[in-house]
Amino acid sequence: MAKSTPPAAVHAYLVGGGIASFAAAVFLIRDGQVPGANIHIFEEAAQAGGSLDAAGQAERGYVLRGGRMMNFTYFCTYEVLASIPSLEHPGKSAYDDIFEFDRQIKTSAQARLVNREGYILDVTSMGFTEPDRLEMVELMALPELLLGTKRIDDWFKPGFFKTNFWLMWATMFAFQPWHSLVEFRRYLLRFIHEFPRIGTLAGVDRTPYNQYDSIVLPIMTWLRAQGVDFRMSCQVTDLDFAPDVDAKTVTGVRYTQAGQPHTQAVRPHDLVMMTNGSMAANSTLGSMTAAPVLNTTKVDGAWALWKTVATKYSDFGRPYVFDGRSDEAKWESFTVTCKGTRFFDLMAKFSGNKAGTGALVTLVDSSWLLSVVLAYQPHFRNQPADVTVFWGYGLFPDRVGDYVQKKMSACTGEEILTELLGHLHFTGEQAAIIASANCIPCMLPYITSPFLTRSPGDRPEVVPQGSTNFAFLGQFAEVPDDVVFTVEYSVRSAQMAVYELLKLDKKPPAVYKGQHDVKVLYNAMKAMHR
Repeated sequence: MAKSTPPAAVHAYLVGGGIASFAAAVFLIRDGQVPGANIHIFEEAAQAGGSLDAAGQAERGYVLRGGRMMNFTYFCTYEVLASIPSLEHPGKSAYDDIFEFDRQIKTSAQARLVNREGYILDVTSMGFTEPDRLEMVELMALPELLLGTKRIDDWFKPGFFKTNFWLMWATMFAFQPWHSLVEFRRYLLRFIHEFPRIGTLAGVDRTPYNQYDSIVLPIMTWLRAQGVDFRMSCQVTDLDFAPDVDAKTVTGVRYTQAGQPHTQAVRPHDLVMMTNGSMAANSTLGSMTAAPVLNTTKVDGAWALWKTVATKYSDFGRPYVFDGRSDEAKWESFTVTCKGTRFFDLMAKFSGNKAGTGALVTLVDSSWLLSVVLAYQPHFRNQPADVTVFWGYGLFPDRVGDYVQKKMSACTGEEILTELLGHLHFTGEQAAIIASANCIPCMLPYITSPFLTRSPGDRPEVVPQGSTNFAFLGQFAEVPDDVVFTVEYSVRSAQMAVYELLKLDKKPPAVYKGQHDVKVLYNAMKAMHR
């Protein structure tokens, strides 16, 4: 876009109704002075929010497909939320709500890892051998480009994957041994400041409610008040580019709505930003009496569009690297809605943490590698006082259970609860808990696809070389140094795109790099030698 174009003349077309597009809209209005009415968000689903979704009612059961932990180093995300009014506290921001909540409800997990006998493990030590430490240090010191497409288990010996560190790190971030060594290295550097408190997760920031209610809803409410045009149930199927060999300029957005094809004309000074790919694509729900069905056949709109657009230019990424390996990317989550506090009371007595003050409780001997977390209640804005909601997931859904002789992926909600209660040794209360609970399992075939092994160029640049009005957003765009599977990654990609396309004299905050802080490094090394 020409820098001389007045902001009021610019229209922006944002493809995808997740946090990346929402953040882009905020930056366009706040920093670019683009009128809200000139911003148009296309979303295939009937509800916005992307992967930060949460829905349901007490009677039918609540559903959280996933959850994201926050951290003080999420500078871009907190900067956005500081611009958004609180929905509950006049004169305060959505960021103020998170800050105040975390000031009052402190996280300090007392039962991070639990073994088969139901004993809480001592996680004071990370469990490293000296070769483990040397391999960790060497990995963090090596340039990313030298690692190629190596997997994590190409670097570390089998014993590493039995350490307290791996069990805590893997379940906190959902890493598997076959995931990208490059991404694992980025995570080690990005969160090196959390090494000393990895056992308690005291450095994790939480939102007062689920992230749809605490992040998506406040932003969406503000965007609607600014006049932003939300085009729901609109699937973008293609982008037209001008036939110019030296530049990449979008001239049209093709989409379908109510089964009818449409084309939105795009002028050279307008902007188009597209979220390519989707972690939560093709998710399916089960019930207390039915298992979720794995769906890898229907092509999700976000993946289909990226595949179509990627054929136009060689530097638009390689979507097949990420969406064709569901066996390496899937896991299964479950949301449990309970009448009363029976399960929460048992967990508080067992773990030493009241709901909201703990973190993931990982059952290390579970063949599914089950983890559960009890958030502060209520976790939904519309949640009744006599209802409690908790969430969990299994990293290995295709393994047979220890108490239920079926794969997790084939289990009903009741069977998943039975397996969980068996590992927690709550069998005396099992019948009463199950009778008052509604466990809704969710199969996520592509949830950790951003972690899959990749080569340079598999993810496109946020603003591709030669682009005049187009950018990629989200988890499958390349943001140097930052880490996927975080809200921050999506928000940072949006900030980069807006500032570059509008040619603003601004830059996003630098990615936090604790490895350059002597105190942080010293404390991390101390923690590694515990």
